[in-house]
Formats: sequence, structure tokens, C-alpha cells
Amino acid sequence: MPSDRPDRRQMPDRRQMKEPIGRIDADPDLHARLLPHCRLRPGDVWEDAVAGHRVGVADATEAASVQRIAGPSPPSLCIADPPYNVVVGARNTRALGRTAMQAYDAFSRAWLDALLPVLAGNASLYVWLGADMKNGFHPLPEFCLDMRTRPGWTARNWITLRNQRGYGTQKNWMWVRQELLYYVRGNPAFHVDAAYTDIPKTLRGYYKDVGGARTENTERGKASTIRAGNVWIDVQQVFYRLHENVPGCYAQKPLKAIERIVAASSSPGDTVIDPFAHSGTTLLAAERLGRRAVTFDLDPVFAEITIRRLERYRASGQTGWQCTHPFPEVA
Repeated sequence: MPSDRPDRRQMPDRRQMKEPIGRIDADPDLHARLLPHCRLRPGDVWEDAVAGHRVGVADATEAASVQRIAGPSPPSLCIADPPYNVVVGARNTRALGRTAMQAYDAFSRAWLDALLPVLAGNASLYVWLGADMKNGFHPLPEFCLDMRTRPGWTARNWITLRNQRGYGTQKNWMWVRQELLYYVRGNPAFHVDAAYTDIPKTLRGYYKDVGGARTENTERGKASTIRAGNVWIDVQQVFYRLHENVPGCYAQKPLKAIERIVAASSSPGDTVIDPFAHSGTTLLAAERLGRRAVTFDLDPVFAEITIRRLERYRASGQTGWQCTHPFPEVA
């Protein structure tokens, strides 16, 4: 797997390290300047001639559009990162803001209705989801209750990714978690050997007799590193000092987390689908791990960023832009 370790020779001066653009979905003027440089319009699909990836501009709630972009090969894995219906960064925007709870629940049902039928009979579904404490932790419990009604789908796990950068508060616990719900249908692949972290095993001690011999815990393990559980503490939240940073994409997920999902819950050559492309992380993970990605976004700007991120990776090996502009033509 290619490394994303920072190369200090390529790193800009610390005094120059900052986001070159603001949050795209919160800046209508910036969005308007970027839109003419996007190669796709609503309904368009870009097809990659190298690995067969597909990137489109489509509404995840429209079943016909989802079926058309997915194509004839049923994906065995879906990774979805929908808007959470919470105000993010003290801003209420069209893309990541808050709507009426009933409206958001209808949105969740609609994209699930459109997406689940295109998945393979043996499939895994991972959904990043938030919980608004001020609204009774909506929409997480409503989503879970809806999934109970979906024939054939079973809850497999609830994963928490720990953010190293929490939101400070003087009257509550710090918010340092992101939730990842894991569902399966049928008997999809799960490669346990791919579910190990890069954290070495440090706990040693004779604590069990096996066949009359006292053994250490590390002797009985499959690897010298810790296997990931359902609390991920080894994944760094994306910010501007990391090469994988995509300026302007406020909801970007860490590549390490997505690659862990792809490696564990799909096999080489499988198709992975992501109905909320945003910064293109699922596409990049699929490219690096030998899977085919089908991804789309309602906004042409994020679909364009997704394509450009793949092209940048192939040309330079860089997994993002760090502190440079993904649209140099308007920089």
C-alpha cells in the first residue's frame, strides 16, 4: 500500500500552511467561481478508462439515477457519508445544515430505498452518521429503527472513530467521536487479516495455560499488531497539515479509515459504491486497493474534486492537496 507519510522536502513553510480556500458549501460566491471548471453536469457520468471507476452527478434519493450510475455489476460494499442534519462549524448550509427532523428522516428513507436494491445479495453497508444531542440524538436512533424494517439487513456492529481534536466545553464532556454503523445482507466477505492496526502489541504476560504450557497473549495472536475493534483510536482526523487534506471539503473522512473498511469488507476486483462522494476518499481507497469504485454527488463541484483527486494521485502519488488549491485555475 502506498505511504502517505509527509515528505518534509515537499512541505511548505509553516507560516504558509493554511487552507487556500474556505468551506465550499458555505460560500456561494466561491462555489459559483468553481462551477464553470467542472466537467460534469447533473445526470452526467465520467468513466475511468484505466480501472473502470465511475463518477457521476446525481441525487442519491432518485432510484433510476442510482441504478444507471451503478451499472450492471452489483456492488458488494457501500460506504455512505450523508449529511448528518446538524449544524457544522456554527454554520447552517444547504449541504451540511439542519432541516426539519421529519424531512431528514424522509431523506434517509429515500436514499436507502434507492441504494439498497442495487447492492449484491451478499453485501456490506457502512454509514457514517451523527447524533444531535439537542434533538434527542437525532438522526441516529431514527436511522437504526428504519434499518430494522429492511428485509434481509442485519446490524453487525457500531464503530466509533475517536477524533483527536475534540470540541472544548466547560459544562460537558468533550465531543471526540464519529459514529459508523455497519450492516450486512447475506454472507459478505470479511477479511480479518486486513483488520489490524499499525499499533504494536505491548501487553505481555503469562495469563493462560494451553495444552499444559503457559503462553503469552502475543504468542496466540495472528499478528504483532493490535486488531482493530469497534473503537478506532489510531486514525488521525484530516486537517491542513496532512497531505491527504482536500481544501474546501469540510466533511472529509480519513483515508486510513476508508481503506480499512474497503480492505476488510471487499475483495480485490469488487465494486464499491459511495452515494455521497464529497472529497473522493472512497474512490481513492478503491484505486489504491485494487477495487472498482462507483461514486456520485449531488454537487458537480465535489464530483469534479473526486475526479481531480484520482488524477492527482496517479500523476504524483499525492493523496490530496494539503495546503494547495484543488482548482489552480481560480487560485
